[in-house]
Amino acid sequence: MEAPSSEPRKRRGSDKPTLKQVAEAAGVSPITASRALNTPDRVNKETRRRVTEAVEQLGYVPNLIAGSLASASSRFIAVIVPSLANAVFIEVIKGLQETFEAKGYQILLGNTDYDLQREHQLIRTFLGWSCSGLVIAGLRHSKACQSLLEAWNKPIVEIMELGKGLDLNVGLDHREAGACMARHLLDRHYRSIIYVGACMDRDYRASMRYEGHKEILAKAGLEAPMIELDRLGSLEAGAAALDMVLEQYPRTDAIHFANDDLATGALLHAQRLGLGVPQDIAIAGFNGLPLGQQVTPRLTTIHSPRETMGRLAAEQILRRLNDEPITEKQVNVAFRTLIGEST
Repeated sequence: MEAPSSEPRKRRGSDKPTLKQVAEAAGVSPITASRALNTPDRVNKETRRRVTEAVEQLGYVPNLIAGSLASASSRFIAVIVPSLANAVFIEVIKGLQETFEAKGYQILLGNTDYDLQREHQLIRTFLGWSCSGLVIAGLRHSKACQSLLEAWNKPIVEIMELGKGLDLNVGLDHREAGACMARHLLDRHYRSIIYVGACMDRDYRASMRYEGHKEILAKAGLEAPMIELDRLGSLEAGAAALDMVLEQYPRTDAIHFANDDLATGALLHAQRLGLGVPQDIAIAGFNGLPLGQQVTPRLTTIHSPRETMGRLAAEQILRRLNDEPITEKQVNVAFRTLIGEST
C-alpha cells in the first residue's frame, strides 16, 4: 500500500502543447495548422500529414469548449470501454454513472470495439471537451495514445485489469483468475482440458487468463491446448467452439472458456447433442453473468465484481478532484469462483 497522497501523478509535460507549437513543428503557420485540423480539405495532403505528425508527437489536444468556457473545468468524465454490446461493460458503466451523477458529474461514453487506434481517436476528441477525468478500460494503449495521456494532467483511472498504469488503477488479476479455474478443474480430476478464447489479440485479458491456465497445467505435467475463435463471445460462437473441440480433441473431458457467453452457448449445444454436462464433458467460464447461473446445470465460472469496479473507479477520480488523500493508487477488486454443476 502506498503512502496517502492527494497530489496528482507526475506525467510528462505539465504545460499543454499549443497550436503555435504544432505549427512550428510542422513548419507551417498557425492558421494553416488550424485549417489542417478543422477543415482538412482546404490544405494539401503533405501539409495535413506534417500537421498530424506534429499533433501526435506533441500530444496536442484542441479545446472544443469555445469562448469564456474554455478555461473552465467541465462536469464531464470521459469513459472509454471496448464494447457496449457486452453486459460486462454495461454493469461497469452503471457503477460509474450512478457514482458520478450523485456528485453532479455526467459521463461522455465511447466504444472502441477493441481497436486501439479508435481508442486514440476517441480520447483525443473527449479530452478536447476539457473533461475533468478519464476512465479507460485496460492498461494497453497505442504509442501515440500513451504519449497523449502522459501529457494530460488530469485524473485517469485504468480499469478491468490490475497493474501499474498511468495514474490510478482499479481491476483484477486476470492471470490468477485463469490459474484459479485451472486449479479447480484439476481438483475435479479433469486431465484433458482445452482453453477456448476469441480474438485474443484484441481481447488480450483473455490471453492473460490463458497464460495463468497454461502455467497451472504445466506444473501438473499437462499440455494446455487452446482454440481461438475469429469472432468475439456469443452463444452461437460457443456452440461452434464445442463442435471444434469434439472434432479436434475428441478425448477432451473439460473446456475452460474465456467468457460466460461462449461457455453457456457450448453448454446448451452439448444438451442438444445429447452430451451430459459434466458427465461427458465439463464446461467452465469467466465473468459470472446471470445467464450462466440460470441454465441447468449452473455454469461454473469466475465472478468479476463489475459494478463495484465502476463505483470504485469513480470514487478514485472524485477523491482526486476534491484534493482528498488517495491511500491506494492500485485497487484490487478481486474475484470469486462460483461453483456450479457444470464441472
